[in-house]
Amino acid sequence: MSVIDTSVVTAQSFEEWRQITRLLLADGTPPHEVQWQAQSNDGDLFGGEQPIKNRDRSVPAMHVSKELLNMLELAACYRADDRWSFLYRVVWRWQGGDRTVISPADEDGQRLHAMVKTVRREVHKMNAFLRFRERAAELGAPQFVAWFEPLHDVLPRVSRHFAKRMGYASWLIATPEATAVWDGSTLLQGPPSATGPLEVDDEGERLWLAYYRSTFNPARLNVSAMEMHMPVRYWKNMPEGKLIPGLISHAAAGAQRIAQTAAVGERVGTTVHVTAEAAQPERALPTSLDQCRRCDLWRHATQVVEGIGPQQARVMLVGEQPGDQEDIAGKPFVGPAGQLLDRALRAAGLDRDSLYITNAVKHFKWEPRGKRRLHKTPAQLEIDACMFWLEHEIDLVQPDIIVALGSTALKALLKTSKVNLTHMFGQEISHGAQRIIATYHPSYVLRVPGDEEKSAAFAEMVRAFSHAKNVTTS
Repeated sequence: MSVIDTSVVTAQSFEEWRQITRLLLADGTPPHEVQWQAQSNDGDLFGGEQPIKNRDRSVPAMHVSKELLNMLELAACYRADDRWSFLYRVVWRWQGGDRTVISPADEDGQRLHAMVKTVRREVHKMNAFLRFRERAAELGAPQFVAWFEPLHDVLPRVSRHFAKRMGYASWLIATPEATAVWDGSTLLQGPPSATGPLEVDDEGERLWLAYYRSTFNPARLNVSAMEMHMPVRYWKNMPEGKLIPGLISHAAAGAQRIAQTAAVGERVGTTVHVTAEAAQPERALPTSLDQCRRCDLWRHATQVVEGIGPQQARVMLVGEQPGDQEDIAGKPFVGPAGQLLDRALRAAGLDRDSLYITNAVKHFKWEPRGKRRLHKTPAQLEIDACMFWLEHEIDLVQPDIIVALGSTALKALLKTSKVNLTHMFGQEISHGAQRIIATYHPSYVLRVPGDEEKSAAFAEMVRAFSHAKNVTTS
C-alpha cells in the first residue's frame, strides 16, 4: 500500500518537496504517476496539508551526492510550473543509477544547469542591487527596510546572507511573494507584507545620492555595459536609479567630452590623443583646501576636513587625520576620539572653544571592511603633501604651543619620518619658531587594552594639556 496519495502532490518549499520525494522513492513511484502542484488551492504560502497516509512512518533517506543536492536546492528556487516534477524526475533517474542526469550534455542535465545558473545570477543581483533604507528608531520595528522584486524565489538564500552581513542590526526585506525579517538573532520568513517600496525618510540616502552623483564619470560611460551589469529593471527600486537617466542624458549632451578633456592631465604614463581644438591650457594650482589634489586621498574621501577654532588661539592641537564620522561631518574630532579628547581637556582645565584643532592630513584615508570604512595610517608621502596646508594654519594662528596628538602629527611638525613618541613625553620641543609637546592620540587611548594602561594613557594626555595651559598663563 502506498503511503502517499499521488493524484495531486503539493510542495511549497524545497524541504517539503524533499520529504515527499523520499516517500515516493521508497514506494517506487515513477515520475509519470505523480502530479505535482506548486501550492495549495487557497494560495496560502505557509498553509496546506500533504495527502500523506500513515504520517507516523519514518521518512527514508534519499541518497544523492552533495553536488546534486546543492544543485537541487538552487534549482528549487527557479520559478517554473513544473519545477517539482522536473526535480523529481532528476532524482528518480539518479536513484536508478543514471549519473548522466547531471551532465550538461544530457537534456535534463542541461536544463538543471541552466536553472542553477539563473538562480545564482539572481542571488548575485539581489545581493548587489538591494538597497536598505534606515528609518527612525521605533520600539520593536526593524531599523532597516528594503523592497526587491526578484524573478525567482531567492529570498531565503539572500536573507541568510544579509543576516550574517548586517550583524545585530534588525532589518526587513519585502518582496511581492514573501517577507524576511531579522531581529539581530533570529531570521523569520513570512507572507508578503507590502505591495511596493517602503516610504522612509532616510538622511543617509541623501548623502549616498550626493556621493553617487559626484563620482559619476561621464567620460567613461558605456551605457550598454552598464545596462548589462545593472539591468534597467532594477533601477526603479534603487535610490540612485532615478539619477541615472539624467546623468546619461547629461553625458550625451556634452559632459562626456568636457570630462575627458579635464581628466587628460591626471593620466600618468598614457598617451591620450586629442585634437588641437579640444586641448585645454594648463590649469592653475589649487588656491583652497577643498580643491587640493596634492595626493590621491581626495578621490575616496567624502570631503576635506579643515581645522576649526579662533585664529588667535594660543594653543593648537594637531591630530593625525579625520576619521569616518569626521569625514561625514566635515569637522575634526566629533566621533568617539573627540569625546575622549573633550574629557581630557576638561580634566586639564582647557576650553575646547579656545583652541585651534586640526589634523596633519586633511582627507580620510580608509580601507573597506564589509560595510564599514576602517582607518588606515597615512603614508609619509601623504603627510608631506598635506604639510603645505598645516604650515599655512600655523602661520595664520601663530600659537604659543602646539600639542602633537600621536606620532603622525609629530612627524609632520618635525618634518621627519623617524620619531619615538613615548621618548618625547613630558618635554617641550623647540623646532624653529614652534614650541611642541607630544602626547597620545585619543584613538590610541580608546584602543589600548587593560584598565590600568588606559588610565595611564589618559593621564599622559591630561599632563600634556596641562603643560600647554601653563604656557598660556605664564
